[in-house]
Amino acid sequence: MTTHETGRDGASPEGTVTVAETGTGTYTQQITAGRHQLVADEPRPVGDDAGPTPYDLLLAALGACTSMTVRMYAERKGWPLEQVRVTLRHSRIHAKDCADCETTNGWIDHIDRRIELTGNLDEAQRDRLLLMAERCPVHQTLTSEVRVATSLG
Repeated sequence: MTTHETGRDGASPEGTVTVAETGTGTYTQQITAGRHQLVADEPRPVGDDAGPTPYDLLLAALGACTSMTVRMYAERKGWPLEQVRVTLRHSRIHAKDCADCETTNGWIDHIDRRIELTGNLDEAQRDRLLLMAERCPVHQTLTSEVRVATSLG
């Protein structure tokens, strides 16, 4: 990584994530997000299992955003939410097996998200918090049209 990409202190500029091979494993990647450092890798036997897979990181982003969004809403309302726990799983399913999908051929990525809410919440509050989970920005990004512009640097 150059100082242009990461800055003099090794941090990425705000809103920028830099990913570079570590050189320690075939697929091991050093991720710099602001002043935070993470590692990603592929599981054995393909990689060295030095960190979460890219899909694990994607699920982590969705889970963290979901939990934060639910927490922010509950705090704004003054509701007695004690803890949020989000469990996620990614899979690929045949498009023909998906009743409510527009795509009918090939494979579709599917994410199961289970949200556990701890606290003295009534059913209406729980339903509202579940609805708010759908409004988390990462959820909105994943369920909208996304374009990735790629260029050589």
